[in-house]
Amino acid sequence: QVKNKAPAEVQITAEQLLREAKERELELLPPPPQQKITDVEELNDYKLRKRKTFEDNIRKNRTVISNWIKYAQWEESLKEIQRARSIYERALDVDYRNVTLWLKYAEMEMKNRQVNHARNIWDRAITTLPRVNQFWYKYTYMEEMLGNVAGSRQVFERWMEWQPEEQAWHSYINFELRYKEVDRARSIYERYILFRALAVLVLVHPDVKNWIKYARFEEKHSYFAHARKVYERAVEFFGEEHMDEHLYVAFAKFEENQKEFERVRVIYKYALDRIPKQDAQNLFKNYTIFEKKFGDRRGIEDIIVSKRRFQYEEEVKANPHNYDAWFDYLRLVESDTDAETVREVYERAIANVPPIQEKRHWKRYIYLWINYALYEELEAKASKRTRQVYQACLELLPHKKFTFAKMWLLYAQFEIRQKNLPLARRALGTSIGKCPKNKLFKGYIELELQLREFDRCRKLYEKFLEFAPENCTSWIKFAELETILGDIDRARAIYELAISQPRLDMPEVLWKSYIDFEIEQEEYEKTRSLYRRLLQRTQHVKVWISLAQFELSAGQEERLPRCRQVYEEANKAMRSCEEKEERVMLLESWRSFEEEFGTDATKERIDKLMPEKIKKRRKLQAEDGSDAGWEEYYDYIFPEDTANQPNLKLLAMAKLWKKQQQESEAAAMDPDKDIDESQT
Repeated sequence: QVKNKAPAEVQITAEQLLREAKERELELLPPPPQQKITDVEELNDYKLRKRKTFEDNIRKNRTVISNWIKYAQWEESLKEIQRARSIYERALDVDYRNVTLWLKYAEMEMKNRQVNHARNIWDRAITTLPRVNQFWYKYTYMEEMLGNVAGSRQVFERWMEWQPEEQAWHSYINFELRYKEVDRARSIYERYILFRALAVLVLVHPDVKNWIKYARFEEKHSYFAHARKVYERAVEFFGEEHMDEHLYVAFAKFEENQKEFERVRVIYKYALDRIPKQDAQNLFKNYTIFEKKFGDRRGIEDIIVSKRRFQYEEEVKANPHNYDAWFDYLRLVESDTDAETVREVYERAIANVPPIQEKRHWKRYIYLWINYALYEELEAKASKRTRQVYQACLELLPHKKFTFAKMWLLYAQFEIRQKNLPLARRALGTSIGKCPKNKLFKGYIELELQLREFDRCRKLYEKFLEFAPENCTSWIKFAELETILGDIDRARAIYELAISQPRLDMPEVLWKSYIDFEIEQEEYEKTRSLYRRLLQRTQHVKVWISLAQFELSAGQEERLPRCRQVYEEANKAMRSCEEKEERVMLLESWRSFEEEFGTDATKERIDKLMPEKIKKRRKLQAEDGSDAGWEEYYDYIFPEDTANQPNLKLLAMAKLWKKQQQESEAAAMDPDKDIDESQT
């Protein structure tokens, strides 16, 4: 027993053991001695021992075909052909599916010029294993090398009955072409494309390239009519369900070589119209090259249009709700296409209704309908279809949620162009009843104004103002209409109703329009009354300035005192105004007035009222309450405010005294500074 089980200090690996054994040559065996056979007995003894060894190896494992092949090749080396043949036959009984065994057997017979035996073996091989192409190739090659062309052709015919792969047919065709048998090659091509059995066409190789090879074979041998016929048969055979761009490209190139350019153009267009665009990239490319070589500018443009059409098709197919892509596609189609194709694309486009009933999703979509209707009216000259398009669009819109006034107005304008006024009025009336909007009212009123139907305009304005009483523009337009018609009282009543509304979107515009109306009517007292009523509602500086300018332009004798009185009232009213800039604006306007119309006394008085402009600083705070620094701003100090507040002067004197006190205290705390200053 080993007591110390600890690992040794020096470890030995398997690699070291192998290296040491090789260095010491422990595994090298001396070569066997060469034996020289000197007589027949020794030869027979050697043969007996070798055969016994081969037989023992075969007996141990019959399925190892390499033992059989070595045995047969050894017998062949001794010129014992009969024995080798017997061994091959025994091996075939064991495994007749072994391809190598058949090849070695046949090669032995051919090597020893046993032609009939070789034929017999090849015949047995192709009968037993007809799908092994190597047997057929070697059999036909042997017959051709022996000059037995008829026998080789017979083997090929037997092979073709098994409908082999493509290369086998080409080998047969090349065999016939080597002996200038063009007609036979043509017949093989026919069978190669379509195999006839029991009076029924059985498809063997329906691939397009086989038809192309057949046509090129005819073209190579200058049978151009036959080649064209092959291409035409191929196009007819595959039909429109299984179209392939390679067939049409080859057909077009053939016709191009024959200088048949119109036929080439027809072939390309026929294919492009029927093959799916994603499968026609090569077709587009070749058609473009052809047109650049032989076509005119129009043909090249057609190619470019076709390519762009394909791109747009891909875009709208990827995202049907990409309306910008539809617009580009329709613009392209409208430029050079018949009306039916354009209508088809429009129908496809408008079929992609936005999935969400929100107006922002419909804004681009609605223009598809508008463009469709305009195309039918202006390009196709089909008024009936245009009316159908408008009506279909208006039926599609969810008017309870939103509508498009543009669509209603375009439809009404179309009916007017068709001299169908009742339908236009009915459309606009329906729009106001279903979904009233400011734009619809304005459009309807504008239509009736153009038709000089003023009573209808009045009714529409009444409906409009019932719908939107806060719309100042509508009140003004209504009053202007009555003014134009000469009914001043109605216009004034409309203005009165307007300014009495509790809520208005632009009251300043309305009041200005009312005032301008009264000025035009030269009703100055009413104008003053309007200004006073407006000043009761607002003390804005522009109102005061406007009133002063009105008094100045009234053209009466007392215009200057009245104007000056207005400025006086405005100055008193603006003293309590927090916005000092407005008060400055008023005083500057007053000074301009006095400079033009006033006396020296009034000019001196207004100059005393002008404020002093001073610069100040104030502290800024950020949104979070932190210190954001300081900013400078301008402030105005009015003399009137200073006179009314006498304590301001006392406060200023107190601030000056405090500053002097601080300076004296600082000087007392630092006496050296005073000495230094006196020395300097």
